[in-house]
Amino acid sequence: MTKEELASFARVPAFGADELTKRLIVEKQGPIGWIVFNNPERRNAISVDMWEALPKALDRFEVDPDIRAIVLAGAGDKAFVSGADISQFDQARADSAGVQRYEEIAEGAQLRLQEYERPVLAMIRGYCLGGGLNIALACDLRIAADDVRIGIPAARLGLAYRASSTKNLVDAVGPANAREVLLTGRQFGAMEAHAMGLVNRVVPAAALQDAVLDYCGMFADNAPLTMRAAKRIIRELLKPHADFDAAACRRYVKECFESADYAEGRRAFKEKRRPNFSGK
Repeated sequence: MTKEELASFARVPAFGADELTKRLIVEKQGPIGWIVFNNPERRNAISVDMWEALPKALDRFEVDPDIRAIVLAGAGDKAFVSGADISQFDQARADSAGVQRYEEIAEGAQLRLQEYERPVLAMIRGYCLGGGLNIALACDLRIAADDVRIGIPAARLGLAYRASSTKNLVDAVGPANAREVLLTGRQFGAMEAHAMGLVNRVVPAAALQDAVLDYCGMFADNAPLTMRAAKRIIRELLKPHADFDAAACRRYVKECFESADYAEGRRAFKEKRRPNFSGK
């Protein structure tokens, strides 16, 4: 599916009038589920209600068979997510109990994002800091505009980055680059971020949405079971050797070979046409 075909679909509210939170815009555009962090007056800093709403939005998209990809973005052109909403710290993270509750909510949202079965793409403009980078690293792909400023300023705030988030960072950029990100607390420009693996691709800001729609078009055309198997197997490969489930990986491969989509893929190849995959 081309970006022009995808752009022909209107973006409409995905779930009717019942809002998860006004700070999270959830829309459907054909086969794309859009989740937009909507706190522009604070450069889309993520608040507790946004953390809580994120997995609920993913849950609702998951039961829609038409959705083939999820895109996470920030409202406006100043930021993807500029970090946690510090204005809530005195209320939500002032004592050990509050910190523990906040970490559990954020950890749950991060895990739901990482384990989501369909492709998830982060469309990044402007600031992507702290919790914003945490969210982006939990996505499958990160497409960034050339105006991005990416980093984790935890060392400047006196807080620690939790182990699961640090692992995602290390998995993406390696331990040496992870040390530079965390120990310096500095912001990285687009080219540095791309070179170390923080983002997959950098494009001019004016071309960012077209680039994202190109990727979504590829996701929409591909076999859902194959993409799901790829995501599951990659997750297994990132586990410690003792936890690796080889039998599960073989099962994921077998499911693809036994699917109607595999038969459709072979027919389409012989007939020299685009396959019409159903995810079955």
